Amino acid sequence: MTSPNHIDVLIVGAGPTGLVLACELARRNVAFRLIDALPQPSVASRGKGTQPRSLEVLDDLGVVDQVLAGGRFHLPLRFYDANGGRKDQDIHEGHQPRPDAPYGSTLLIPQWRIEGILRERLAELGGRVDYATTLEDLTQGETSVTATLSHEGATETVRASWLVACDGGRSTTRRKLGIAFLGETLETHRMFVGDVKVSGVDREFWHAWRTEDGFVGLAPLPGTDMYQFQAFIHPDAPTEPSLAVFQQIIDVRSGRSDIRLSDPTWMSFWRANVRMVDRYRVGRALVAGDAAHVHSPAGGQGMNTGIQDAYNLGWKLAAVINGANSALLDTYEEERLPVAASVLGLSNALLAQAATTRHLVAPRGTETLQLGIHYRNSGLAQDHRPAPGNVRAGDRAPDAPSLRDGDREYRMFDLFRGPHFTLLAFGAGWDRVIAEIEAQFGGLLKRFVIEPTQGLHDTAGYAVQGYDIHADTLLIVRPDGYIGFAANEKAAGPAISYMKAFVASH
Repeated sequence: MTSPNHIDVLIVGAGPTGLVLACELARRNVAFRLIDALPQPSVASRGKGTQPRSLEVLDDLGVVDQVLAGGRFHLPLRFYDANGGRKDQDIHEGHQPRPDAPYGSTLLIPQWRIEGILRERLAELGGRVDYATTLEDLTQGETSVTATLSHEGATETVRASWLVACDGGRSTTRRKLGIAFLGETLETHRMFVGDVKVSGVDREFWHAWRTEDGFVGLAPLPGTDMYQFQAFIHPDAPTEPSLAVFQQIIDVRSGRSDIRLSDPTWMSFWRANVRMVDRYRVGRALVAGDAAHVHSPAGGQGMNTGIQDAYNLGWKLAAVINGANSALLDTYEEERLPVAASVLGLSNALLAQAATTRHLVAPRGTETLQLGIHYRNSGLAQDHRPAPGNVRAGDRAPDAPSLRDGDREYRMFDLFRGPHFTLLAFGAGWDRVIAEIEAQFGGLLKRFVIEPTQGLHDTAGYAVQGYDIHADTLLIVRPDGYIGFAANEKAAGPAISYMKAFVASH
């Protein structure tokens, strides 16, 4: 045994959820350790759809350009019928960027590429992943969690103020915490999934066949020479994946002999586990991502929900570590557990539709884009306006281009980017209020006035329109891009009271 060493946060699991959480903590100078049981980074495509809200998170983290360069929007689906006919369809047709939402539809990009970009960002921030490192046991005390880790046969004890389980649907950490994983395994919903090279089809379409035997699809993975293979299989079919089995499925369901699969890098059998936790926190331990909820692949919700779990949790953990009341962490469960339940319901509905229609992909509505997720019922949402508009405290803070300050032009998201709170004042006469707030919280927030004569000029009216502003308004936008506080009255007291939840207790 080595001597115990202390860190602020131990993160178990280095998938997208754990990596986003690590980046959030690293840019706030929180001491953490990120471990993963895998011997090396995963090469599996797994979740391959990154939703607009997650792209906004990656924008804030400073990596969205790399993500966009490695992915593709609006890849058309090509459906083939039994008679050799075909039909092309864009399942995200009509979903285009808007002034309030710069990413209009799902980006097709393999999960391993998202993870690689996040690892690079984490390295820039001074962090790393400790691979081949397993959580063997944990015990909780009043002020810390003591974890026993193993690496290449050696055992190590680590003491952390907080522990976060991001280690997937089969989470060892969740089981050791005694958190129930409620739901069911649907043996009637089974699939083979894998990454393979393919000849005989082009890369300009996601190719899919619907037959009495079931759905099979080949989705080209942007920036690679690989395709993701997906196929529903019958409940009584063998479940051991192999290249020969994949090839047989393609041969039978496509009715073609010219499509050849080769060089698999990952093959998996999947069955529908539809489960979620009943709580997100036990003492000084929390769960996030697939460790808290597992989804069907229909609709591309799982990875994205995990990313946003981490985005919600990271700034709150940092605030508590810096002295805020630990009750702030209870709002993580308060806000994210209902979202997980809602998203799980959406995934289930899409999976049921897929089973009924014998194909996994169908036209998508806006509900899968995750832009409408809100926390209006949260204790962190305070709207003091007598007549709030359509955009209220608890809602996602919209983007708005064409904000001009002299010769420089900004987007609203440019103002938000970084680990700070953002104070937005629409209209004139806020100087005294802003000064009082900054006197107490200037190190936590950045402030911007949107008013032509003394601040940013909303040249095209996108900010006023996007935020549905009808009177002079003061907003506080949280570090995770949600409106926390709104008021019309030119008084600093309510805003100061709101901000006190995020600073050291006195």
